[in-house]
Order: sequence, then C-alpha cells, then structure tokens
Amino acid sequence: MYDVTIIGGGPIGLFAAFYGGMRQMKVKIIESLPQLGGQLSALYPEKFIYDVAAYPKVKAQDLIDQLTEQAMQFNPFVVLNQTVENVVKLNNGHFQLITDKEVHDSKTILITAGIGAFEPRRIKLANAQAYEGKNLHYFVKDINRYKNKDVCILGGGDSAVDWAMMLEPIAKSVKVIHRREQFRAHEHSVTELLASSAEVLTPYQLEGILGDKQVEEIIIIHNQTAKSLKIPLEELLVNYGFVSSLGSIKNWGVEFKKNSIIVDSAMNTNVQGIYAAGDIVIFKGKVKLIATGFSDAATAISSAKTFIDPKARLQPQHSTSLFEKWEKMKV
Repeated sequence: MYDVTIIGGGPIGLFAAFYGGMRQMKVKIIESLPQLGGQLSALYPEKFIYDVAAYPKVKAQDLIDQLTEQAMQFNPFVVLNQTVENVVKLNNGHFQLITDKEVHDSKTILITAGIGAFEPRRIKLANAQAYEGKNLHYFVKDINRYKNKDVCILGGGDSAVDWAMMLEPIAKSVKVIHRREQFRAHEHSVTELLASSAEVLTPYQLEGILGDKQVEEIIIIHNQTAKSLKIPLEELLVNYGFVSSLGSIKNWGVEFKKNSIIVDSAMNTNVQGIYAAGDIVIFKGKVKLIATGFSDAATAISSAKTFIDPKARLQPQHSTSLFEKWEKMKV
C-alpha cells in the first residue's frame, strides 16, 4: 500500500515524487514508456528548454536527469512499461490501479500524464512514410546528425523555431517553411529566428517529396500566389505538433473539460483522493508550462498528505528542515 501513486513519469511526475519524499510519503510512479522523462526524453532529448526557473537554457534530457536524481533521493518505487487501464475506488476509500500487467494499491492518486499518449502529426502525402527512418524526421535524437547538412524544417510552433535556432550554428544551411505569415512560437524566439542566418519561407506549404532512397527535394507552394518552389535538402525535420490521446483516463470518473482534468486550487479532482497536476489540468488562470507544473505538483502532494493525515500541515516546514529530518530518519 502506497500513500500516493503517481501516474506519469515526466518532469512533473518526477518532481511530485521528490516532493512526496520530502513530505515523508511512500511514493510509487507508474510510467507507460520504458524510461522516465515523458515527452522530453522520448521526443526531443537534445532540445533546449528556456522557460524553467534558474536555467537560462537546459537540454531536455539534462533536465530529466537532474529531476530523476532529485526524486531518487527518497527511493520511490518506479514501475515502467505499464499502462493504467482502470482505477477502482474501494469501500475503505483506497484505490486499486489496474494496469495491463498487474494491480497496484494506493491511498491516493496523482495524475501527471501530460497530454497523454502521443505521436507526431505526420505528413499527409502518400509517399512520406517511405522516407521515415531515413532522412525524414519528426523529432531529433542526435543533433550531430545535422552537422554540415542542408536542413529544412516544416512548422511554425516553438519546436520548429527552437530546432532552427539550435541547428543554425552547426548545419550548412537551415530553411524554415511555415504555411502562415505569423508563427505560433514565443515572440522572442521568432525575433531571434528572423535575425539569424536561417532562411524563412512563408506562407508556403508542402506539396510534394522527391527522392529515390531518401528525400532529395521537396516541393512547396505559396498559399497566396500558388507559385511552387523546389528545395534541395539533406535532412527534413517535420514539427507539425503531436496528436494526443488520454485513453482510459476519461473512464476513471474524474471530470474533464475538453482534454483537461478540472481541478480546484488545491489540485483536487471531483473524486476525493484523486489529484492531478501539470499540462493535463485546467483551472482559471492555468498556464501550461513545466515551471507551473512543478507548483501544481507540490500543491497536489501537500493536499494528498493532509487527506491521508488530517493532522499534517498543508504548508510544510522549510525544505531545509524537512530534508534534515529525512536524513536523520535514514541514519
């Protein structure tokens, strides 16, 4: 029996596990992927993140490594490669979490599943799939692959712009192709992109892919004039975003608004004993950033702590005092 079981081992789940340890709770993490880290590890481990406090910039995997080290100080029990398919609330108020492999028992549950299961939004061209795994990519695992290469990036969001800025110093050339005049990325990032050596082509959209064993050229068409261009390239990076699915979570009895779990200011869902934090939640004023997700996680853990032990303080002691108390307990 665990005090809290965290569903999702991404950055928010890892920080929640750490904070649960600080509150002297027995913590379990269940993650459906074969490793901790969520999207950051699975999709863009080499990508820089700019909006985490105290880091001017940090690589996604480096952030995950630091969060993992922080969480593992308290030895949470980690379960990988398991997907929670159902949650049952027992008569005593505790929960059973039924995965595709076994059953887990817990006093409370914290859902930190981000956007749920995800996969990249793929190019809708008949021959595109044949180039996947060659030089058509939906995310970057090894940035060195692009060194001294002619790179084309499709997309206009943060990932497209951030990758353009990361690849621009090492690639032979970088072209960013977006179907709209305006980018969805952060304003500062777009300003940096426009001031860089990267070539920006807007408003163009992909019309065709040419090449024998790998992509050699793409055809793009101007959305207003219908003028087409052939762009030679060595690497094609597609950043059209991701298609996500919350799967069975919607059947657990928690209340949703669109694809987000409704919580109050204490991260309570409508089911007593189930909490949620991070990108999966919605409440008035919610900003979906990793930085704000850390705050959600700490609030949710403190709420779960007082739910289990009504005598516990919602507002904990200073972290130094808590950590010193934990160190003494280990001795």
